[in-house]
Parts: sequence; C-alpha cells; structure tokens
Amino acid sequence: MADQLGASAAAPPSGTSTPAVVNGTYGAASRAAANKDAHVGATAGDAAAKATSAPEGKTYSLLGIEFDSAKPEVQAHLNAWAAGILVAAVMAYFLTRRGWRRRLKTFDIEKAELGIGVGTITLKPNDADRQVAYQIWVELSTRKIGLPIELQNDVITEIYDSWYHFFTVTRELIKSVPVSRANTDSTHKIVNLSIEVLNEGLRPHLTLWQARFRTWYEQQPKATSAYVDPQDLQAKFPRFKELSTDLLRVNQHLIAYRDAMRRIVYEA
Repeated sequence: MADQLGASAAAPPSGTSTPAVVNGTYGAASRAAANKDAHVGATAGDAAAKATSAPEGKTYSLLGIEFDSAKPEVQAHLNAWAAGILVAAVMAYFLTRRGWRRRLKTFDIEKAELGIGVGTITLKPNDADRQVAYQIWVELSTRKIGLPIELQNDVITEIYDSWYHFFTVTRELIKSVPVSRANTDSTHKIVNLSIEVLNEGLRPHLTLWQARFRTWYEQQPKATSAYVDPQDLQAKFPRFKELSTDLLRVNQHLIAYRDAMRRIVYEA
C-alpha cells in the first residue's frame, strides 16, 4: 500500500504534461524559428548586396609572357586586340612621319650669289637645320660682316676683326652639330655651305689683303703728328682701290649668305 501511494504521489496526474518536457519542446521550436529567420535574413541580405553591387567586368589578357626554366627561352603571346592596336599605332606613326616630310619646304641657294663657285644647293631644312641657320643668321646680322660696308664711315681693321670673329664662331658652331644630325642630307649641306663661305668666300681676301693693309696701317700714325681720321688714313693705302673693290665684293656675298640663312629660319 505504501509503495502504491508513493508511486501515485510521484507520478503526475493523468492528462497533464511534465513542465520540463514542455519547456524543452518550446525551446527547440523557438531555436528553429530563430534559425529560420536568420537564414531568411541572410538570404535577403545577400540578395540585396548583389542587387546593389556593380556588375563584374570581364578580364582580357593582351600580352602573355611565359618562361620555361628547363629551356633557355621566353615565349610571348599577343592577344588579337593588342596586335590590332600595335599595327594601327605603327601605321599612324609612319603616315604622320611621311606627311611631316612632305610639308618640308624646298630651298634653292645659288652658289654664285655667295661667291663659292657655280651650281645650286637644294635642301629641305628641318628644325635642327633651322637652329643652325638661326645661329649663323644672328652672327651675320649683328656684326659688320653681314651688314653693308660704308668705307666713308667704317674702319677696315674693324671689319677684319669682325671677319676673324665670324671664323671662330662658325667653326665652334659646326663642331657643336651632333654627328647624328651632320649625316642627314640637309644638315650636311648647311654645314658644307658654311665651310665653303669661310674657305672660298672670306679666306682668299684675307690672305691677299689683311696682312699687307694692317702692316701699312699700323705704321702710319707714327709718320705724322697731326690727327687724321682713320677713314681718311686708310684711303691713303697705296692699293686702296683694289682692296676696297674686293672688300665690297665679299661683303655682297656675305649679305646674300645672311639672307639665305634668314630664309631657312623664317620661311621653312
């Protein structure tokens, strides 16, 4: 009897559930619902992120380089797009270069006008040639050597000094031209023209007259105590007419040379 009463007291009434079991069932259901909500939320978040993110672009490989360590060789693979771009760039370069060359203006210089022989010098100067011509033109335009000589006002010794300085400047200018430029046709012609003007235009007159006139001129002031203008004094040189005629001839050639350089600079 006692055992039966103990069993009845320990067992729950019929029709009721054990609170622990009820709580466990409710907890499992709650966790399942929470997990489902979290999964739905994550899925919705991923969808929203995909909807708002920028579409991914395709990746193209234009140039691939492979190196095989077992073989001493390197392989390069060029994409068709890259090959097309490269061909177009090369064609554009050569077409532009040909067009630039066609725009170069042709100049004819008569050698007889410069007193350096006969014939015509034809050249197509580029920017480098114009730079050389510009430096020569400046020297000729700012010194007596390239300006009209007036023997009533100019002193022959000063003219010779200017010619000598032009020799020095032109030699230095010719030496400063890069070898890569000196081999081009137009630059080569301008350099040779300058050398011919020095050697065939100036040098013959200086060789014939400079030493004779300077020696005579330096001795004259000592012969008299009265002041004499240098222009009047130089006119007393025994061969003044011959000297002055040749001097003015060379001067005209140098002016023509100056004008040729100006044309190259400003009309090219």
